[in-house]
Amino acid sequence: MEPILPATEARAPPALANHLLEEILVRIHDPTDLARATAMSKTFRRLVTDPNFLRRYRSIHPPILLGFIDHSSVRGFLPVDAPHPNAPAAHGFAGAAEFTYDYIPRSRRWGWAPYDARDGRVLLMICEYNAGLVSPEFAVCGPLTRGYTLLPPIPDDVLASVGAQVPDGEHVGIFNAFFDHLGGNGGDEDAQFRVMCCMPCVSLAAVFVYSSVFDSWTHGTSIVYAALGLNVQLENHLMLCRRHSWAYGCVYWDVGISNKMIKLDINSMAATTFSLPADHENRETNVVDAGEGKIGMLSLSASFYDTLPLRYSIQQNESENASEHLVETTISLPCECDYCFAGSENGYVFLKGLQGGPFVTSAAFSVEIKTLKVERVCVLSSKIGYVVPYFGFPPFMSPRRI
Repeated sequence: MEPILPATEARAPPALANHLLEEILVRIHDPTDLARATAMSKTFRRLVTDPNFLRRYRSIHPPILLGFIDHSSVRGFLPVDAPHPNAPAAHGFAGAAEFTYDYIPRSRRWGWAPYDARDGRVLLMICEYNAGLVSPEFAVCGPLTRGYTLLPPIPDDVLASVGAQVPDGEHVGIFNAFFDHLGGNGGDEDAQFRVMCCMPCVSLAAVFVYSSVFDSWTHGTSIVYAALGLNVQLENHLMLCRRHSWAYGCVYWDVGISNKMIKLDINSMAATTFSLPADHENRETNVVDAGEGKIGMLSLSASFYDTLPLRYSIQQNESENASEHLVETTISLPCECDYCFAGSENGYVFLKGLQGGPFVTSAAFSVEIKTLKVERVCVLSSKIGYVVPYFGFPPFMSPRRI
C-alpha cells in the first residue's frame, strides 16, 4: 500500500512585477480613476506617487480642465461643476490651490491680475494706465506651491525703440500678455517658457518677447496696420488687448474689419493677414488647429437674435479666396444666451454665456474641437470680466515647481 502524501497547499499567483504594473497604471487615461487606484493597495500608491511615474504620466496624458481663473470671484478660481467628469479633481485642486496672489510682492498700488495660464503656470500683470510708455510688472506663479518668479521690466531702450515709431498721443497705456504656446512641452515641469506682451497703439501694435532661458525682454516686432493694408479704427485696435487665438505656431487677432485677421508667425515674427470667409466681418472669430494642417474657424454672432449663433468652418488651405474648399458646420448651443469667446486651449474653445431674465446669470461652456461636443463647465461669478481657462492635474499629480 502506497503511503498517502499530504495535500499540496494552493500556491498564490505570483505578484505582478512592478514594471508591468506601472505599464498598466500609466495607461489609465482619467487622473480621477488613477487617484482611486491608489486607494486600492499600498503598492499602487507607492508606484503612482513616485515622482518618476508622475513625470512620465504627465508627459503621456494631456492635463484636464479644472476650471476658470476669475479675478472677480472671492477665491479667484471657479472649479468645474458636477455633472462634468472633471468635477471631483477640480474641487480637490481648488481646495489646495491659492489664486489670491497676496504672497507675491508688487511695487504699485494695483493688485496682480491674471492674464493667461499654461502648463500649470499663471501669468500675472500689473499695468497702471498712465500716459506715456510705462512698462508693466509681470510675475509667473504656481497656485499649488505658492512659488513665483518676478519677471524683469521691459527695458527702457526696448520700449524706446518702439516709442520712436509711435506718433504723440497714439499710445493708450494698455498692454496684453500671454504665454507663447511654443515655449513649453505641456508636461515637463522643468520646461522653459516665453511670454508675449502686446502693446496696441492706433497705427501699430508692438510685440515684446520674454525668455526664461535668458531672463530678458526683446522687441519681437512691430505690426504696422497700414503696411498690411488694414484701416484699423480706434474702437478696433483695442481688441488686440484681449482677443487672440492660436493655430500651428501662429497667433491670430480678430480686429473686426474687412473679413481679415492679423496673423503673427511666432518663429519668424512676420506679420501677415488671414482672410476669413464672406460675411464674417460682423462675427467674432476664433482660429484653431483642425488637424492635418487645416485651419478651423469658430465664428460667433454678435446678435442675440441670430438663429445660427455658432458656426465651425474648416479651411482646407490658406488662399486669397477664403471661401474655397470650405466645410461648414452649425453647432447647437444649449440655451438662449448672449455668447462671447473665453479662450481656447488643449483642443477646446470656451464660451461665456449671458442669460437674461429677472436674474441675469453667466456660465462657461466648452466646445471640443474634434467632436464639436458642447458641455456646460460651471457658473461664473460675474456677468462681466475676463476669465482664463486652467488646465492641470489633481494636487498629488501636479508638478511641484512653477
